[in-house]
Amino acid sequence: MAVKTPHIDLIDENVGFAKTILMPGDPLRAKYVAEHFLDQPVLINNVRGVQGYTGLYKGVKVSVMASGMGMPSIGIYSYELYKFFGVQNIMRIGSAGALRQDVKLRDIVAGIGACTNSRFGDQYGLDGVIAPVCSYEMLFAAKDTADELGTPLRIGSLYSSDTFYDDTRTTADWAKMGCLAVEMEAAALYMTAMRTGMRALAICTISDLSYPPFERLNADERERSFTQMMELALDTAVKLETFPDLTPKD
Repeated sequence: MAVKTPHIDLIDENVGFAKTILMPGDPLRAKYVAEHFLDQPVLINNVRGVQGYTGLYKGVKVSVMASGMGMPSIGIYSYELYKFFGVQNIMRIGSAGALRQDVKLRDIVAGIGACTNSRFGDQYGLDGVIAPVCSYEMLFAAKDTADELGTPLRIGSLYSSDTFYDDTRTTADWAKMGCLAVEMEAAALYMTAMRTGMRALAICTISDLSYPPFERLNADERERSFTQMMELALDTAVKLETFPDLTPKD
């Protein structure tokens, strides 16, 4: 019997999800990746217009599906993918705002950890504060791939914020704590992967600057111009195919 969740309903059960899935926030970016990079892409989910595709990249089965915006949204999708659809590696490919002046427009950053103002981790009932961190294996694979491609990759902490329009204006304080960029999903993705025993990594392209001259890319540029990040993520997915299987053993 096919597995169906409130948010994911496989259109083609014979295709299914790959072990590794790329997750942009925007469904149109997922569609763009599928149509421009995957061979024989098949639409496998379209519940609520959140499009998911599975195809081949350099002969390796890879999936791409949108996560929506914010930690509650990616928390739902990542949990369901890990728990019910056999996904082991989720790579967020998103946009982020630079917090430090040495991080420039269109730079690619990978989050080794994700500071956050979210209460997402409260659900685990721990007597302490969780430090959301990525999968070292995925980060190693991404850095190795970036070096092979000659793609500059900044590695450091991200700041995952629950607020896009933030009246507190504390981003400068997070920059002082070493955070490279601000985005809205990585912390929840990392915590979900940690809780389920799976792997996660957030790779983001800098789409705007939080310091003068406050430049930013428009929506069309965000959807279509992040090809360097997409290629890095896809080539990393190929490398992940050789990593140890995380399927629970009976």
